[in-house]
Amino acid sequence: MKVSVLIPTYNRLTALIATLTALTAQDFSGFEVIVADQSDNFTGNNGVIQTLQRIFDLHKTPLKLVQNLPKKGIAHQRQFLLDQSTGEYSLYLDDDIILEPDVIGRMVKALDEENAAFVGMMPIGLSYSKDIRAHQQQIEFWEDKVQPETIQPKTTEWQRHVVHNAANIMHVAQQLNIQPENQKKYKIAWVGGCILYDTEKLRENGGFTFWEQLPEEHCGEEVYIQQKLMKKYGGFGLLPSGGYHLELPTTLVNREVNAPEFLRD
Repeated sequence: MKVSVLIPTYNRLTALIATLTALTAQDFSGFEVIVADQSDNFTGNNGVIQTLQRIFDLHKTPLKLVQNLPKKGIAHQRQFLLDQSTGEYSLYLDDDIILEPDVIGRMVKALDEENAAFVGMMPIGLSYSKDIRAHQQQIEFWEDKVQPETIQPKTTEWQRHVVHNAANIMHVAQQLNIQPENQKKYKIAWVGGCILYDTEKLRENGGFTFWEQLPEEHCGEEVYIQQKLMKKYGGFGLLPSGGYHLELPTTLVNREVNAPEFLRD
């Protein structure tokens, strides 16, 4: 299997249905979908989800829905999913993201071209489509091969993350006329929502096993692992984005424990 699409979900049935429906229309073949469910009512029992299961079966795309209870935090969820992955690449996809049909194919192509550990495609919040924030749209592109980087808090490089606010990345792509056929790789501090990891590199560097060192309520788990992977292999973002955020309230309400700060050496 080339790609395992890994989706953690919690009490977001409608959003999950939208996310899975978009995945049935992917141009790319050779992927599986694994949903780790921590909802109060198991989503696998829902009739619409079962219909989607049949569509995936029709397309010969495995869809597996598994319960992961009791809840032990989002890092544990991600490690649970990684343990299920059979793909060369593992695409962590939030349960409220709609993907254009070419997204998986474009991300695989980009990561195949590099020795990096991951590529991210930041989802766009379309409610901000007319909110032009020129002061947040600075971006650096990789003109040559992606290289390892050490990104420290409170540095200029750390501020790269602001280009992921609102709909900034959509505006940058539009202004520079970056199209899927001439997609470009750019430098990041981190990226969330839709990240394609090299599964072997992720596992060799411990994956999300650091969940055992965190309290159940935490955030920043992907920032932590991405910083680790970028230091060793490099990671990058991809424009244009073909992901759209449903802009639902976060299910990680308590953000007092931030993994990069809590686990700082």
